[in-house]
Amino acid sequence: MGNIVAIVGRPNVGKSTFFNRLIQRREAIVDAVSGVTRDRHYGKSDWNGKEFSLIDTGGYVKGSDDVFEAEIDKQVELAIDEADAIIFMVDVETGVTGMDEDVARLLRKVEKPVFLAVNKVDNNKRAEDAVEFYALGLGDYYTIASINGSGTGDLLDALVAALPEKDEEDIQDELPRFAVVGRPNAGKSSFINALIGEDRYIVTDIAGTTRDAIDTKYNRFGFEFNLVDTAGIRRKSKVKEDLEFYSVMRSVRAIEHCDVCLLVLDATRGFDGQVQNIFWLAERNRKGIVILVNKWDLIEKDTMTMRDFEKRIRKEIEPFTDVPIIFISVLNKQRIYKAIETAVDVYKNRSKKIKTSKLNEVLLPIIENYPPPAYKGKFVKIKYIMQLPTPQPQFAFFCNLPQYVREPYKRYLENKLREHFDFNGVPISVYMRKK
Repeated sequence: MGNIVAIVGRPNVGKSTFFNRLIQRREAIVDAVSGVTRDRHYGKSDWNGKEFSLIDTGGYVKGSDDVFEAEIDKQVELAIDEADAIIFMVDVETGVTGMDEDVARLLRKVEKPVFLAVNKVDNNKRAEDAVEFYALGLGDYYTIASINGSGTGDLLDALVAALPEKDEEDIQDELPRFAVVGRPNAGKSSFINALIGEDRYIVTDIAGTTRDAIDTKYNRFGFEFNLVDTAGIRRKSKVKEDLEFYSVMRSVRAIEHCDVCLLVLDATRGFDGQVQNIFWLAERNRKGIVILVNKWDLIEKDTMTMRDFEKRIRKEIEPFTDVPIIFISVLNKQRIYKAIETAVDVYKNRSKKIKTSKLNEVLLPIIENYPPPAYKGKFVKIKYIMQLPTPQPQFAFFCNLPQYVREPYKRYLENKLREHFDFNGVPISVYMRKK
């Protein structure tokens, strides 16, 4: 279970700079995926080996300052509901503003850890000026300069110390956990209703391990699984459903808590930016993915065949194209069963363990026929392959010069793994290790 940390505060206090700083160190490593534009407001970071998801609320506000007043309250409330910890950023240059006081008023009521970060403190004079932020009633503050990173270490030390310990999947839920995600109005709720059926085949309502991911256990079509509820029945705030930030927050929460994401998209809108963001979010979190194209009944069939539509989606999700795409109509209850069946298959693929002997027997001859290209006159010899004991498929290729194996060759190895062992719908990690 990942922890979610939200950064809140009014515009121009330096939230984005801070956010970019935190995810950069890591993003550079994690996302060496070329040509994929990422949503800039969500990222993963880790500090002292503790990983957390970071959400920059600032990026979601479009509009002028007066619009912002109302928006920021909404966002802070949402962050309070959804995040495990909150960083509240203020700016020493402007001092305490009315808007800061508003945010502080909301945050004082919170049970969760709140960290007050006073930004732009890059000299002693400014460090003295920061004292006025005690007036916000949030206790101690951290002085930082997100432009050069000074002070961020202390803030992060305190932050990760306060994050709830992850219950290391000790509840190894024997049951697969499926999350239905997608943008608002794609038909997620109707899909879930179609699944549950009017008679509600619900066995139990278990309160999720976290306060708010409610798991519902289903037993239908001969499959048992937990549905990670993202519809948020316990919505108390008056956040408008269509708020982009809201749906992203919801998806992040759901994706972190599931094994397989059922990504529902509206065929009439296509595989657009927001859907792509959710897709890459799931991929980056190494979750199983099934793409469900809903409302296919509304598409003019002569202009658009399934094959064309599918081809287009696969083009968008390169290089991770080994993903099931199923055309459903929730309205006509078409292929709902197929969707669940596929999700179960993907779940099995994700937890598949391949014997070391089998891996080597299949892949070594292939590697011998097409070894990694020589680099700087050095030849790379891959000697041995094994699957790592992780919850999702990761493979280590042991060789003499791991640093000389380039991305395209790793992708080649991944494709060979996919060709010989079924990993449909599952992101695979390939690592080169020194033997």
